Amino acid sequence: MKIKDVIQHKDSQAVVTIGPEATVRELVALLAEHNVGALVVSEDGERVAGIVSERDVVRRLHEDTAVLERPVSSIMTADVRTCAGDDGLTDLMQTMTEHRIRHVPVVADGRLTGIISIGDVVKNRIGELEFERDQLDSYVHQT
Repeated sequence: MKIKDVIQHKDSQAVVTIGPEATVRELVALLAEHNVGALVVSEDGERVAGIVSERDVVRRLHEDTAVLERPVSSIMTADVRTCAGDDGLTDLMQTMTEHRIRHVPVVADGRLTGIISIGDVVKNRIGELEFERDQLDSYVHQT
C-alpha cells in the first residue's frame, strides 16, 4: 500500500501549518483548535521548514516556562524526515519506528501535500487485518 492511499482515506486532508516566528503559545492554541499532535512549520504553507509537536513543547516547558513566548523556530525540529505519496507504507512504518517519530510530512516536488501520523498508519493496518480476517472467515464458513 502507498502513502497516498492512506492520505486519501483520512477524515481531514488539510495540513495545518504555522510560521517559524509565531509564538509557542500560538502553536499550542492551534494544536488544541485542530486536535492534532504536531504542525508543519512553513513560511508559505508549501515548503517545509520544520515540524513541531506537543512533545517538543512539553520538553521545553520542563526546562524553561518562558518558552511560550518564544518563537516556534526555537523548539522545532529542522531536520525533518519527509515522504512521498508513492512511497510504501511499510517503509514509512520502519522509518517511524527507527527514528521514533509520530508525524511525517508528505512532500511532492518540494511542496507540502499532506501529513501522515502514526495514528493514520495504525488505523490503516487495523483495517487491513479486519479485511483479511473477514476474508478468512468467509472462506472457512463456505458451504
